[in-house]
Amino acid sequence: MNAAELLQEISDYCRKTGLAESTFGRRAVNDGKLTSRLRNGGRITTETLDRIRSFMTIHIDREGARPMVIERSGRPSTPAFVPPAPTIPPADNDDPQQNFRFFDNRQKYLLFVNTCSEKWVVANRVSLELANIHPRPPAVRLFDAGLGDGTVLTRVMRAMHHKYPNMPFYISGKEISLEDIRLTLEKMPDRLYEHPSTVLVLTNMYYSEAPWLTVKSPAAANSLVWHEVALTGNSSHDFEEQITGMQDFLAENWRAGVSSKTGNPVYERPVVLVIYRQDHKFLLDPIIPKRGQANADFDLIIASQPYRARASAEFKAGKVIAPLARALGPGGRLIAIHSAGGDPGMEIIQKVWPGDNPFQTDRHAILREVKRILGPAARDLNFNTYADNRSIFRYDMHTLPSEVTGSIGTSTTLAAWNAAIYVAQVEDERLNEVVKDSRYLDSTREVLRKNNGLWFNDESYVISRRRD
Repeated sequence: MNAAELLQEISDYCRKTGLAESTFGRRAVNDGKLTSRLRNGGRITTETLDRIRSFMTIHIDREGARPMVIERSGRPSTPAFVPPAPTIPPADNDDPQQNFRFFDNRQKYLLFVNTCSEKWVVANRVSLELANIHPRPPAVRLFDAGLGDGTVLTRVMRAMHHKYPNMPFYISGKEISLEDIRLTLEKMPDRLYEHPSTVLVLTNMYYSEAPWLTVKSPAAANSLVWHEVALTGNSSHDFEEQITGMQDFLAENWRAGVSSKTGNPVYERPVVLVIYRQDHKFLLDPIIPKRGQANADFDLIIASQPYRARASAEFKAGKVIAPLARALGPGGRLIAIHSAGGDPGMEIIQKVWPGDNPFQTDRHAILREVKRILGPAARDLNFNTYADNRSIFRYDMHTLPSEVTGSIGTSTTLAAWNAAIYVAQVEDERLNEVVKDSRYLDSTREVLRKNNGLWFNDESYVISRRRD
């Protein structure tokens, strides 16, 4: 089979099931750019072809498949707009297609990241914590509990270099998405060039495993892939070429499936990728993690949007924040950030789904639950919720003044709508009804004009470990 024939099969399948091609690639072989690579002359192995054909055979009749892009067709003329009542998917829904995480929709994610300032505003917020940590030899140790596209981590690493230009760095990050790992690695050559005494560790393990680089399940431990890369050369170009050369390794090993219980992505096999510069290996030897001997005593832990907004406080605390708090070293600080609502973005959501409130657990509820879960171990920690004027901060959607004071174009309106439903974590099933005509866009334009733009509120809190 040639590439044209395979692409036609994939295209026919996507039209029939309502999937975007990037979504198909991610679900079939964990590669959102599969079709674009094939169109550009890329080749695949027979194993990958078998996985693609197997996915199409198994899932062709699945009723849960839904379009992953905003539908623009069909605009019936209706005299009055009666917004549907909010429908919140039940927590115990076991259909993985319906439970699939909102932020695994690449189109929404990338549009949001590139039209809103959240990433750099969060990075600036995190960088302020560098003034409060107390690193100890042999390195400044940072853990990012959800790399995303690597923008936040890259900006924080720049701030770290500015404050600690001569200290070795141990930078560790968790991310299950292959596409996000690729985007993160694309940003690393310049960081490794500017700060050569850096050990970069990337893993797809769970929150309770990633800081320690240790898998809890004996079965998964037997399949652990531990890959160490010593970069040669002395320029960012040299490093970029070698990092780009890891694509085959990532495609082969950084695979994810969908949990039949929760619908969340789960790794097929745990992976640890360790990267450093060969010319600094002697200096970095005490820092480079060894299999089965990694330490979790971090000076700074970043947990930016690490959980679903609608998840319970028990889930957020037990599965995410409490395990991360245990990974703090003496004097270490964990800064967590999540959406708070009370902004123009929520005005859009309320106009379309009156009474809907995706942000039902605030920082106070989460920290109370963390204390309960940690029990006696909480005595060594400080829990800082802070006052609202310190905890809550805003970020904006990028717009030109003329875009909201005059006639608001469709592209601006769609970007604002996408940002609102992304932040509110509205599942695709709930969108199908409201995007059948243009009234959701009218509501978005109304909010843009009223507020002369669009912005969102995040709230932060800090857990710190007492110093020895």
